[in-house]
Amino acid sequence: MVKIKICGITNLEDALAVLFSGANALGFVFYKKSPRYISPLKARNISRILPKKIARVGVFVDEDIKTVKKIARLCGLNMLQFHGHEPAAYCRKFKGYKVIKAFPVKDGLDLAKISEYKGCAMLFDTYLKGCPGGTGKKFNWNLLRKLDKIKRPFFISGGLTAGNVGKVIKSLKPDWVDASSALESEPGKKDHRKIREFLDSCCR
Repeated sequence: MVKIKICGITNLEDALAVLFSGANALGFVFYKKSPRYISPLKARNISRILPKKIARVGVFVDEDIKTVKKIARLCGLNMLQFHGHEPAAYCRKFKGYKVIKAFPVKDGLDLAKISEYKGCAMLFDTYLKGCPGGTGKKFNWNLLRKLDKIKRPFFISGGLTAGNVGKVIKSLKPDWVDASSALESEPGKKDHRKIREFLDSCCR
């Protein structure tokens, strides 16, 4: 059964809404240029309140390795998601954590490059120049049908809503679906009704 991650959590109210919705993971964005940025201290305070059953994912963009490890320990993160230009060697520096490497999709997939990131789960998001993620826009999901050549867990992100996520799950069978900006009432603030509807659509 597909797992569900809700990303871009900036406050306790939204974190609890994600928890009670039944999602498997929530994401904290530690990229200061993002409208969904959360400070490590605030993320730690939220993480401490949550039960262990929900995974905590830290999202980073070309961050220093020591800084990533420090934040991961402080916030009790289970997974590290890299959304920048991090090379495969960088992603191998985080033993003890599940690592997710994001690949922006525009016109196609570079399977040779993706195959370099051995041991990493793959996250596919919409390409938008100058924006490492959180676009709320879809890409051509049919491009992912080529992934049968790479047998690794993968996430689909980018413009997922209650209206389209069921179709994506049935046609592509991803291990995870990941939603953020499409479930907001404003940047950095989740719409709890949209979260519930999204989870309902994933489970149909």
